[in-house]
Amino acid sequence: MSRDALKTLLHPFASGTVATPGEGERILFLGAEAGFALPNGFTASLSAVQDFRPLYRQLQAQRVNATPEIEGEDFDGALVLCTKHKGENEGHIAEAVARVKAGGLIVVAGGKEDGIQPLRKRVEGLGADIEHMPKYHGVAFWFSRPADVTALLSGLRKPAVRVEDRFTASAGMFSHDRVDAGSELLASRLPTDFTGDAADFGAAWGYLSIELATRSPRLGRLDLYEASHAALEAAKANMAENCPDIAARFFWHDLAAEPVRDKYDLIIMNPPFHEGHAAEPSLGQAMIKTAASALRGGGRLMLVANRGLPYEPVLSAHFKESGETCRNARYKVLWARK
Repeated sequence: MSRDALKTLLHPFASGTVATPGEGERILFLGAEAGFALPNGFTASLSAVQDFRPLYRQLQAQRVNATPEIEGEDFDGALVLCTKHKGENEGHIAEAVARVKAGGLIVVAGGKEDGIQPLRKRVEGLGADIEHMPKYHGVAFWFSRPADVTALLSGLRKPAVRVEDRFTASAGMFSHDRVDAGSELLASRLPTDFTGDAADFGAAWGYLSIELATRSPRLGRLDLYEASHAALEAAKANMAENCPDIAARFFWHDLAAEPVRDKYDLIIMNPPFHEGHAAEPSLGQAMIKTAASALRGGGRLMLVANRGLPYEPVLSAHFKESGETCRNARYKVLWARK
């Protein structure tokens, strides 16, 4: 899907429909993914931004200049590759509008499953003079950045969300507007007397870490691993607000592909099981294997998962003991001991 969307994004340039950015120009590329080939004549400097660690690492492998956060302003133009997250897509367009010079071209593309048509109509409804074309099972649309961007920015920017008056999260993050029900079930089973070193694998904006630290305030150290850079920054702020006395460290990390160097007595996690739009339980299975290698002898893993996900075989293969703590209509809490 993403490769098609990349081709869709660059097609207006490749087809000669719009002018190709040339030498000396600076182009911002939001939601950048590896696998693209710039059209002939596209010689502008490209500043790629990718928050998600696995995709960021793929850009590095392609030797694309990439950062997890936007750096710079007054760009000559921007590219926006859409994801499945409506709020994230609107936020990226707002950032492009804010950081591109007046008159600069902003090109947006995505697949139909990304909601690209409603997004195009939304931006058009905010006053942008849009042109568009379908290609490669998706749609690209583009517009020149107007001098007055008040309506676009106010309509597209998404304020941070306050959850239970304890946490702050933003659109595009996992369960950004509420506590995830699976995480809540796991939190209800977390220990209240833990004193060793713990890690939260796939910490998102920090809910499970804060629950563990609140229930076991005498824990030794707490490390948070998260693939989304923005979510990790939110977790830092949420930990500082809720558990300022806990010794916490934060790692922007791809747990399915990058090794974990430290050892722990307890690892907790609510592993992701979607990649794009398809269920992909191998992600959680890979994280379980990483957890097994990161636990000390006798260390415990506690995780929550949708009831139908096949995690039990990998737990029994990589741990001395494993089992189920509880389940409800949607989720199960599993445990394992190294």
